[in-house]
Amino acid sequence: MVKFSDDVTQGVEKSAARAMLRAVGLQDDDFNKFQVGIVSAGNEVTPCNLTGPELSIHAKEGVNGTDSAGLIFSTIAVSDGISMGHEGMRASLVSREVIADSVELVMHAERFDGMVTIAGCDKSLPGMLMASARINRPAIFLYGGSSLPGVYKGKDISIVDVFEGIGAFEKGIISEEELYEIECNACPGQGSCAGMFTANTMASVGEAIGMSLPGTASIPAEDQRLRTAAKESGLQLNYLLKEDIKPRDIMTLEAFKNAITTVLALGGSTNAVLHLLAISYEAKINLDLNTFDDLGKSVPHLADMKPFGKYHMVDLDKIGGVPVVSKILLENKLIDPNCLTVTGKTVGENLENIDIPKNQDVVSFPNNPISKEGGIAILNGTLSPNGSVVKTAGIEVNKFSGPANVFESEQDALDALFNNKIEKGDVVVIRNEGPKGGPGMREMLQITAAIKGAGLGKDVLLITDGRFSGGTTGLCIGHVTPESFDLGPIAICQNGDLINLNLSKRELNLELTESEIKKRFESYKLPEPRYKSGVLSKYSKLVSGADSGAVTS
Repeated sequence: MVKFSDDVTQGVEKSAARAMLRAVGLQDDDFNKFQVGIVSAGNEVTPCNLTGPELSIHAKEGVNGTDSAGLIFSTIAVSDGISMGHEGMRASLVSREVIADSVELVMHAERFDGMVTIAGCDKSLPGMLMASARINRPAIFLYGGSSLPGVYKGKDISIVDVFEGIGAFEKGIISEEELYEIECNACPGQGSCAGMFTANTMASVGEAIGMSLPGTASIPAEDQRLRTAAKESGLQLNYLLKEDIKPRDIMTLEAFKNAITTVLALGGSTNAVLHLLAISYEAKINLDLNTFDDLGKSVPHLADMKPFGKYHMVDLDKIGGVPVVSKILLENKLIDPNCLTVTGKTVGENLENIDIPKNQDVVSFPNNPISKEGGIAILNGTLSPNGSVVKTAGIEVNKFSGPANVFESEQDALDALFNNKIEKGDVVVIRNEGPKGGPGMREMLQITAAIKGAGLGKDVLLITDGRFSGGTTGLCIGHVTPESFDLGPIAICQNGDLINLNLSKRELNLELTESEIKKRFESYKLPEPRYKSGVLSKYSKLVSGADSGAVTS
């Protein structure tokens, strides 16, 4: 293989570079080894990434030896939970691009031959996988671990219960003292949000697509096994370097299908659609929304996981983690066993000795699934001609029809909810929240949780060109494309317009004639950009639509 590190370690003319490397601890014999970058999104701004620095040290122990020398660096991460419901959330999806770009820049400048990537909170996971696919040097991914659920009144809870509690308090359903107790108990320690929300969904993707060691996606952040897994990941990278196995050798189209199938079976976050499209873009794989829907019609929903079900990630870990789900899918011929993984073995070879526990109800079997179809569906129709995304897991209705109640931002909708201006039967439309128009395509856990907490979760349909948290449940349709800033029909929707949802037909329709739509667009004016300078302005000029992953190019 090409040894990129020769650019900084070999020859008299590289004396200055070696002098700098000696200052950080390398010695003569290290200059003939592979140089490995060990990157984490570790920080203290979110519990999700608290483990990053510690796991980096363990990974470096695994890397260092006769073949490789590891050097630790870091990248950013923001907290989705803390940035939720205000202007800060506009930075969240943007951070995914910054993470991928920053990792690429360090790898490019320092001439590392390979890397170990470690991530926790929602955007750092896909950001690392995007960087691995883009750079295409031997790489391995390690999840920073899930948090344990909190406990309130004898029940397991998580951060989603706090957001729902806010809505319940605003409607007088619970007291401020009860909300305070939920707040104090929801997040007991380090690790990403405990349910099958976006972080745990993307950790499962990392394993299912072949970029993580089997069984590592479900290990709790506090578990010693995660420290062992970090060292093993570092050791395994040496194998990938010697065999010259690169991310694009692993992340093939069939591997992406395996990952999508796993998300559908788990009832995972709708954000996985956005992130897998972005990762496939970097891997130069032709993946589109139709693939998600085609698989969604044939892959059953099997896992009874939060936010719609009973269990958290730690419960999946107790029965064997993602490998158990993969083995069930494999035995029912729903995933491809021939895809290569970072173990150097195929998916099928990795699963040969996995036993499926029978006396458990965390994961069902395809002959008795939670639902015959996967937990995510792609909708088209006159309101979303280029597609939109809905989490069907936990939804009990097939059709919904009602008048539009239109808002120009999430905050406007929240204010309306708290002032009793959202009623049963409404179709709440929130626009100007897409990748360009937001900018940043905010998650909307604040409004979706508040609607549920207010007791309207089954009685209101919410539609947006923004996106949702992995903790969102209920009648919520996101990623509407084209977004309003791209002159999608959502831009000209008005209060009282009839909107029809038909899940079985995969249709979302704005009941207007073509002539009326044309007439409205003739008088439509785009709103002024919210940001005219800085990173959010730059992002809005570069970002693509949600139907292609909201990537910048």
